[in-house]
Amino acid sequence: MTQENQNPSPEQENSAADPVASEAASAEPVTKTPEQEIAELNQKIGELQDNFLRAKAEGENIRRRAVEDIAKAHKFAIESFAEHLVPVTDSLYAALSTDAGDAKAFKEGLEITLKQLLSAFEKGLMTEINPTIGDKFDPYHHQAIASVPSAQESNTVVSVLQRGYTVADRVLRPALVTVSAPK
Repeated sequence: MTQENQNPSPEQENSAADPVASEAASAEPVTKTPEQEIAELNQKIGELQDNFLRAKAEGENIRRRAVEDIAKAHKFAIESFAEHLVPVTDSLYAALSTDAGDAKAFKEGLEITLKQLLSAFEKGLMTEINPTIGDKFDPYHHQAIASVPSAQESNTVVSVLQRGYTVADRVLRPALVTVSAPK
């Protein structure tokens, strides 16, 4: 054998010693003092408390904004419908300001104004409940004021005293009707 093979070089010695040293270093856990552990845990608690308070504040802000939005929606819900009624009001004021003595022209103006009003109702999703004579009595859309003897079938509309209205399929006011009495 040569001398090189028998005596390892310093590089070979270091490489052989390193795995043992690295295994020993990784096998030993890093020991912390109780004070260090307490400090780390207190830091984590502080971070968690801060995150909790931020989340709580964000939740309160969302709730407050939602309450404000609902209040504004209630306050201004009728705004669109009111915009459709303004031209009707203008037409009525114009009719009242004229001194026209012609009843026929006045009636035509009222009919045009009524058409404007019905158009505004339609745009506001408001529809009329105007049953015809002979229609079956509907307790969801009609309110019977009286029951009168009639040649018609019982529980049918005999006359309409006042029209009713619905807003988006919800009855605002039922039509006031008289119905035929049972025979």
